[in-house]
Amino acid sequence: MDNLNFHNSFQLNGKSFSNEDELLTFSKTINDSVYQFLSDWFNAEDFVVVKTSGSTGKPKPIRLKKEFMINSAKATGTFFGLKENTTALLCLSTGYIAGKMMLVRALTLGWSMDVVAPTSKVEILKEYEFSAMVPLQLRSSLGDIDKIKKLIVGGGVVANDLIEAIQNKSTEIYATYGMTETITHIAVKKLNNVISNDSEKSHYKTLPKVQLSQDNRNCLVIDAPKVAEEKIITNDVIRLISDTEFEWLGRYDNVINSGGVKLHPEKIEEKLSKIISNRFFVAGINDKKLGEKLVLIVEGEENDAISNEVRNLLGLTKYEIPKAVYFVDKFIETETQKIQRKKTLAKTLPH
Repeated sequence: MDNLNFHNSFQLNGKSFSNEDELLTFSKTINDSVYQFLSDWFNAEDFVVVKTSGSTGKPKPIRLKKEFMINSAKATGTFFGLKENTTALLCLSTGYIAGKMMLVRALTLGWSMDVVAPTSKVEILKEYEFSAMVPLQLRSSLGDIDKIKKLIVGGGVVANDLIEAIQNKSTEIYATYGMTETITHIAVKKLNNVISNDSEKSHYKTLPKVQLSQDNRNCLVIDAPKVAEEKIITNDVIRLISDTEFEWLGRYDNVINSGGVKLHPEKIEEKLSKIISNRFFVAGINDKKLGEKLVLIVEGEENDAISNEVRNLLGLTKYEIPKAVYFVDKFIETETQKIQRKKTLAKTLPH
């Protein structure tokens, strides 16, 4: 494709390049993953093969059009006002779509990008205008986060205590909504220093040229012709505010029907995160009387104090109080450290 050569202002680790071969040779000195992706990016194919994360099912390879990846990069640049010569930090693995897209944005928009190891505590040696992290990296790097002007956070829910910890930070921090199929995020919401009213804090707003609707399950339907050939029907239950704005309620496949009352685990977890510092999740298990009963699974050693605090937590409705609490040494995870709920639940429950 004609437009796949890179922007002439693009820099990687402080170095400029006059052609693709020069860039590929230099990328070998960074790591194999960066070199492999750039080799794929500059090959004759009009697509890149990437793997889905596997948090809600088996990881699967899918083809993403390079043209769509460029469109996604441009939409991010427009939304956040990130122009040529933006300084950016890549601290995610380029083995997955979020890391790959940081490179595509830099190549397409002409950024000056530094690459550091994708560790939990990110090495932020100087000031940057833009970066992307997972919640664990944000939590571990709070001391230096002010060096980054704008930050997007994806790949997992940002816990309430972490949201509170970033309120006094000068960095503009945004949660992202998206998936591999939408070439990372199609919507974002600001997490800190929000001036608008409280109800708007939980709303995601779409990037340019993305329209939203709902199906009969109240799940989000995404129409984003610039990044996906067909409408994407998700399993995310939402409250639709407008065709460009929504509140995320939880996964349809996680919804628990307990005695006829539909419970959204993610909303209950948001409340429980105020009192539980360990990793945890809630789930529904078979129950003769209720159909499904709500249980809490906590990572770590057994702790009666957690069970007592949960029963007395204000803000939980009577239906949202777990009927049992189970403890497990270690959660089962995907390669990208997302919790595999069903497998962990099966491992935890008494047989």
